[in-house]
Amino acid sequence: MFGELSHLALQQYWWIIVSLLGALLVFLMFVQGGQTLIYTIGKTSMERTMLVNTLGRKWEFTFTTLVTFGGAFFASFPLFYSTSFGGAYWVWMLILFAFVIQAIAYEFRSRPNNVFGPRTYETFLLINGLLGTILIGTAVATFFTGSAFTVNEMNQSQWELSSHGLEAALNLHNLSLGLAVFFLARVLGLLYFMNSINHDDIFTRAKKHLIYNGIPFLVFFLTFIIWLFVRDGFAVNPNTQEVYLEPYKYFKNMVEMPIVLILFLLGVVGVLLGLGASILRSDCTKGIWAAGGGTVLTVFSLLLIAGFNNTSFYPSSYDLQSSLTIQNASSSHFTLTAMSYVSLLVPFVFAYIWYVWKAINNKPIDEDEMKSEDLHVY
Repeated sequence: MFGELSHLALQQYWWIIVSLLGALLVFLMFVQGGQTLIYTIGKTSMERTMLVNTLGRKWEFTFTTLVTFGGAFFASFPLFYSTSFGGAYWVWMLILFAFVIQAIAYEFRSRPNNVFGPRTYETFLLINGLLGTILIGTAVATFFTGSAFTVNEMNQSQWELSSHGLEAALNLHNLSLGLAVFFLARVLGLLYFMNSINHDDIFTRAKKHLIYNGIPFLVFFLTFIIWLFVRDGFAVNPNTQEVYLEPYKYFKNMVEMPIVLILFLLGVVGVLLGLGASILRSDCTKGIWAAGGGTVLTVFSLLLIAGFNNTSFYPSSYDLQSSLTIQNASSSHFTLTAMSYVSLLVPFVFAYIWYVWKAINNKPIDEDEMKSEDLHVY
């Protein structure tokens, strides 16, 4: 089946898979967003324990999706992996550090004879929430704004700035997406608290802070989108593979791919519906599903316009012709074919995750459950 597909069709197939994994990762970063709100929403030790434990039941999903996303990118588009991870290594090292200390925090926060105390590990969770969201957001933004690297005829890449990726956080367009992801993660974290914890005070505070975080999210998201649609994009000549700047390229990609435009609009509506219903309705606890689904569709569509329609998905701002596309950065036809057969297992993995999610969240967390001696408490 897959062996009969052309190399380009396989490249497009794997860009869709990578984009979907990236979109799911952004949704699952509600864990990181919630971690930045532990002391804002939790005013007592018991409330903070409930918050940490409802997030602790999901943090491995985020971590696993991050690893899967990175692995799929490495296997399908190895030149991107070597260029970005080998050149912008300070950004990726900081992201890795943030996720390592997250794992440590959930493992040791409630251990007996904890000499550092819970607050130390809660600080680790805060750091993970800040760095993980903002840095991943700014890194993804470089798919549209470009990075300072070159690639020679032997596919050997070189980063041209000594800051090795940290410069991405100083680009205002990149930073607007980083902050949009940060506040979106906080919004999703608040919606998840409202859905998964049975506690009136936590519910009331979470609803209140939806407004405080929803407004800056919309401001930064609109800033990024409007800026993206009016800026020059990195287009690729389909005949010569020459990369050049084209006015309004990403807006044109949306218009010229109407299915992607529809997904984008449905995603935005879903996020607004989940946020608005949770703010306006006094008993709404299901906003996480509309906003979460909307997040997946929105991010998925943005990643599609970054790589499809003759567009460079990882452009070089230093040397346009070094820019990476799904054609010049991908694995061989044989490798993509073999991986495609393995990808048929993905729906079963998603089904398992959904089953485990429902089993873990069969009822909201409450204080009595946290006091149970039979329960593993983070």
